[in-house]
Amino acid sequence: MNISVIIPSYNEQDSLIELSNEIIDSLKDSDLKFELIFIDDGSTDNSWNIINNIVSNVKVYDTFEVRAIKFKKNFGKSLALDAGFRSSKGDVVITMDADLQDDPKEILPLYDMIVKDKYDIVSGWKKTRLDPLSKTVPTKLYNWATRKVSGINLHDFNCGLKAYSSDLAEDLSLSGEMHRYIPLIAKNLGYARIGEKVVNHRMRIHGTTKYGGWNRFSNGLLDLISITFLNKFGKTPMHFFGLLGIFSFVFGFIIALYLTIMKIIFLKFNMTDRPLFFLSIIFMIIGSQLFLTGFLAELIIQNSDDSKKNIISKKIGF
Repeated sequence: MNISVIIPSYNEQDSLIELSNEIIDSLKDSDLKFELIFIDDGSTDNSWNIINNIVSNVKVYDTFEVRAIKFKKNFGKSLALDAGFRSSKGDVVITMDADLQDDPKEILPLYDMIVKDKYDIVSGWKKTRLDPLSKTVPTKLYNWATRKVSGINLHDFNCGLKAYSSDLAEDLSLSGEMHRYIPLIAKNLGYARIGEKVVNHRMRIHGTTKYGGWNRFSNGLLDLISITFLNKFGKTPMHFFGLLGIFSFVFGFIIALYLTIMKIIFLKFNMTDRPLFFLSIIFMIIGSQLFLTGFLAELIIQNSDDSKKNIISKKIGF
C-alpha cells in the first residue's frame, strides 16, 4: 500500500460522496495503490449510512480500498486521527478534513515530499484562507504563539491536510486535542525533518464549521502549555513538582526558624502576631502538597495502562 488517506468526519453527510470521488479521481491514474479510511466521529446525521454505501460501491477495485470506522460517540479529532493511524497500511499517510476545503489534488505532491525529499512530516499551509475573520484572526495568533514556543517555523500548525511517513504515523499517540500540535509532538519524538507546502484552500459549501475561532485559540494555548510540560516532565513529574515543593517548604521553614530564634532571644516577642508566621505556614503547606503531587504522579505513571479504551462501535472494509 503506497498511500493511506485518513478522513476524520463529524456530521459532514453532504460532503462525503463528493470528497471520496475527488480523491479517487486524483489518485486512480497514478499507478499507486491507496486506501481511504473514513473515521465517523460519532456523527448524528446520515454520515455512517453514506460511508457504508461508499465502501460497498468501491470494494471491487484492486488498486484501492475504502474502509471505515465508527465511534460510539463524538470523541474528537485527535482520537479519530489516532484510530486512523492505527489502521493505516500505507508507506505515506495523508490526513485531510471531510468538509471539502482541503483539495485532493494536493495529495500526490505531498506524497512526493515524503518519498522523494525524505521528510518525516509535511504540513499544509493555507496561505490564502477562505474563512471568516472570526476564524482567521485567532488562527494567526495561535500559529504565532506556537512558532515562538516550539521553535518550529511553520505557518499553519493546525492545517488538517498533512503527510506523514509510516514510521511517524506508527509512533504517534494522540488524545485530547493534541492534533493541533502534531509537528511539535513529531519533533519531541525525534522526527526532525518537518516540511511545509502551500496548499489550495477552498470555500466551505456544505454545513458549518465545528470549531469556534476564539475557542480554538484559547484551547490551543492551553494544549500548547500541556505539550510543553509533558515533553519536559511527562516521564519525571517529580523533577518539576518535587523541586518546587522543596523550594517552597525550605523557604517557609527558614521564615519559621527566624521567628523561633527571635522568640528565644526576645522572650516578649510574639511570633504568632506576625504576618510572617502565617506566610511561613502557607509556604510549608504548599511545598508539602507540591512534593506529594509529584510523588503521586510518579506512582500513576509507573502503574498506568497506556492502552486506550474501546471507543469503536463498528468497522467496515477491514
